[in-house]
Amino acid sequence: MQAAVLTAACAIPCVAAPSAVAQAVQPAPVADAALDALSQRLFPLLTALGRDQDGMTGLMHRSAVRDLMSARSERLTACQQEPGCVAQALIWQDPEIEALASALPTGLPAFDDGISAQARRELEGINVILRTYGLGQAPSYAAIDGAGTISPTERRTWLQAAAWMSQMPRLGSVQPLDMSQEFALALLDGSTRTDAVGFLPLNSGLNAAAFARARQTNWDDFRYSALIVTGIGPELDEMPLSPGGKYHLRLAAQQFARGEAAFIIVSGGRAHPFATPFAEAVEMRAALIDRYGIPADRIVIEPHARHTTTNMRNAARLLMAMEAPLTQNTLVVCNPVQSANIGSHAFVARNERELGYQPGSAGSRISPTALEWRPAAISARIDPRDPLDP
Repeated sequence: MQAAVLTAACAIPCVAAPSAVAQAVQPAPVADAALDALSQRLFPLLTALGRDQDGMTGLMHRSAVRDLMSARSERLTACQQEPGCVAQALIWQDPEIEALASALPTGLPAFDDGISAQARRELEGINVILRTYGLGQAPSYAAIDGAGTISPTERRTWLQAAAWMSQMPRLGSVQPLDMSQEFALALLDGSTRTDAVGFLPLNSGLNAAAFARARQTNWDDFRYSALIVTGIGPELDEMPLSPGGKYHLRLAAQQFARGEAAFIIVSGGRAHPFATPFAEAVEMRAALIDRYGIPADRIVIEPHARHTTTNMRNAARLLMAMEAPLTQNTLVVCNPVQSANIGSHAFVARNERELGYQPGSAGSRISPTALEWRPAAISARIDPRDPLDP
């Protein structure tokens, strides 16, 4: 008897006729909670497109998009499934980015600078992941980002697994349009660099009590909506907090005792040293509670930031999530060198270079270690070109 196959006409296995040629069964898409979360965090626009099947079908029927995808398909075919070649072929070329960004349908979620601009960021973010985690290109901050030093054999293993994964259908994916996003997500997952989705959602877990208090807070009762305590990560393995970080916490505890701030935001992710298991914000929170008796419901962790720029950006995001008024100042508390940097023209230039905008603006200097800061709503913009903290 011939092997049983499933067809669209049969709800149960059908026995093929002796002369029939068995066809491969197209596997059903499955939901993958881990990649769903990572996709939403890094690629909100592409995720929305993947969930809009009608919109994606219409997009694929546009002649310009058909031509674009045909050219990309030819590049993939030429690779003959060699995984390194596949990763390279999936890189979005500048004209391809512009063509797809210009063709996206209306009805997708709004972004502060438009759908096309967000599409460019997300496609460029895919390129960053493919190059860094697939092809071994050094990231902008090689000391803390990327996959680390791995052998060519291990890298090929990661690429092969990503290639296989990207061909397995996932619910809500843009795979019918292009497999590059799935390949990129699989690379991050395979290299265990899923930092971007750690501790989410941020209004739960260690932040649940503080968010509950925020809902009852009269912000006018305080001079500052929050103290922002920036990270200063250790460089030694097995060291949860650096000496400088402990100094920041003493400064914060002394400032908080003045009663001028509603909350303390401690900011720092798993950045220093490379691939550390410690999220600096979590360790800072524990120390504020254990050493200084700060109530847990007055402390908010921001466990993703890897740089001073994103310390400030991510603190602004938390304040928006807490419904704190952005017209109210915060107070940044840190060592004199870092504080002077945050208040400098050089920091403005760095924000423009690395973020493309200003996450806030420096105000009055209270002391060498305390600087007023007004957060900006533009900080909500998601940019997966930094895939560990978009």
